[in-house]
Amino acid sequence: MPSFLKNQMIRYPVYILMIISACTVGALGYHNPKLSFLLFILNVIVFFIMVKALIHFHRATEAYVSSFADRFSQISAEAIEQIPYGALLYNEQYEIEWTNKMVHSIFADNLLNGKPLDDVSEDLINIILKKSDKEQIVINKRTYLITHKKNQKLVFFNDVTEKENLEKVYREEKTVLGIIFLDNYDDVTQGMDDQKKSSLHNLISSEINEWSNKYGVLLRRVSSDRFIAIMNEKILTTLEKSKFSILDDIKETTMKQGVPVTISIGIGSGSDSLPELNTIAQSGLDLALGRGGDQAVVKTVNEKSRFFGGKTNPVGKRTRVRARVISHALRDLIRDSENVIIMGHKHPDMDVYGSAIGLLRIAEENKKNAYIVQDKSELDSSVIRLFKLIEKNPKFSTSFVSKEYALELATNKTLLIVVDTHKKSLLIEQKLLSKVEKVMVIDHHRRGEEMIENPILSYMEPYASSTSELVSELIEYHPNLKKLDIIEATALLAGIMVDTKSFTLRTNARTFDAASFLRFHGADMVGIQNMLKDDIESFVERNKLIEQVYFCKKGIAISKGDESKYCSRVLVAKAADSLLSMDDVQASFVIARKSEDTIIVSGRSLGEVNVQIILEQLGGGGHLTNAATQLKDISINETENMLKQAMEAYFEGRNE
Repeated sequence: MPSFLKNQMIRYPVYILMIISACTVGALGYHNPKLSFLLFILNVIVFFIMVKALIHFHRATEAYVSSFADRFSQISAEAIEQIPYGALLYNEQYEIEWTNKMVHSIFADNLLNGKPLDDVSEDLINIILKKSDKEQIVINKRTYLITHKKNQKLVFFNDVTEKENLEKVYREEKTVLGIIFLDNYDDVTQGMDDQKKSSLHNLISSEINEWSNKYGVLLRRVSSDRFIAIMNEKILTTLEKSKFSILDDIKETTMKQGVPVTISIGIGSGSDSLPELNTIAQSGLDLALGRGGDQAVVKTVNEKSRFFGGKTNPVGKRTRVRARVISHALRDLIRDSENVIIMGHKHPDMDVYGSAIGLLRIAEENKKNAYIVQDKSELDSSVIRLFKLIEKNPKFSTSFVSKEYALELATNKTLLIVVDTHKKSLLIEQKLLSKVEKVMVIDHHRRGEEMIENPILSYMEPYASSTSELVSELIEYHPNLKKLDIIEATALLAGIMVDTKSFTLRTNARTFDAASFLRFHGADMVGIQNMLKDDIESFVERNKLIEQVYFCKKGIAISKGDESKYCSRVLVAKAADSLLSMDDVQASFVIARKSEDTIIVSGRSLGEVNVQIILEQLGGGGHLTNAATQLKDISINETENMLKQAMEAYFEGRNE
């Protein structure tokens, strides 16, 4: 223990003794003056000794503190100079006050003191100004982790270049598994002789092998229509930049042979487990096929799926056998249920109510009570006219119910049929899913990443024009259902006509077969035309909405409404349809404000441009030729910029 500390420990007892001695001198002075005088002299001597000791104590203390401070300062300075981190102090004017040697080597400048920070590094001054605690920047091709001590105006530089390089190598070398599937190989080779089939087989294999060799993908064929592809994350990044060009290469090559074959690819990444990668890849392939094929889906653990391709209309693969099987399965489900509730998406259109009315008839044929969940918010004028027609028929007086009443009707023995959507978030009433055990999904939209979980029966056909078309086929193959009422046939045909824009988009032979079936059962074409008529007011508003149209790319038209004017979802959709009918327009997008905090974007296409993929980047979805999205708390101009960025990402690497 230092001597001055020992002195400090004894100084207080000495003070106490002096006080006691003084009191004793005072007391003796009254009884014995001589003795008291001697004690007084003794106390004076002791006092001077103590004063001298205290002076020595203070001097020793000051010397020790000064020596310690000097040694600590010297050690600190040496330590800061020797540490493998850069250290920099700045002042209130954001000028460099002091740096250690490491900082000089980082910036390759020995004259940093006094320089403004923004002259040295713009990235560094940005970190300091936004008061970030930790952030990485690149200086002279090396990566540094910046630690900012705001209160001390101190910045540390930690060189993490090697660590970042190791992490990058680790990420890039992680295994990725892919499954490649020939969508319609069995269909196009059916009826071919062995020579032609072998020639097509070799052509496709050669094209895929050439692609795999180009990018370093390990490829193995496991069946006539399926390949397994093994790669790493670095190769996957390159494939994504190329937008999976193999999709177009296979299609173009086989088309020259007169037998167009498309492929779908499911990619699984982000896991160290090979079985899990296989499961993820298969899930991605299922998603690609559910969206109509001719596309690649990259699924990464805990990340949103990424979609590529899908530039063509899907080629119909569904068969009448499947429609018959689904129809019989639906009949059995209805018979085993206590009642049936039919529900579509929010703001239901003619396709929702047309298909729902058709299913109502199937339930009636099986002697079960059925109800349609009604959503009266923001109805299209055509749907309003349909309801006016339905209200005249007492048969439907109890068929349409509110979502509150539907929740009361639902039991664990209820069959819930979801029509025209497969996304839980779009349902009129999501709570119904938790109240019933049996859920069936009937939808014609390309499958999105979000999906109603574990439906007991799913009839999703992206090759169909509409859900009404699918339900019409179920009715056609339903046992014992021989005749439809005129209003039922009319509602179903109206649903088909609305979704196909009067048979001009997304139609195939099965669409016209369904229309013929409904027409045979008395569908009223004149009544449908009256339902689909526009009123003068909406016609004028629609024209105002599209008067600011311009082309952002060749064939891509964009129009946006006034920021202060609210437009309905239906009006925006019709405006996009109107733009698509104009000359030189291959795809159209209309942006408008729906409410104070909501922006609507509606996209339409003739098939050359996949508006679904574009609007999925903005959180929306739909179909290749018909998609939409809604954005919250954003301006129309900001939405326009986001839309353009999404289009740039879509067209990047593609041949327009």
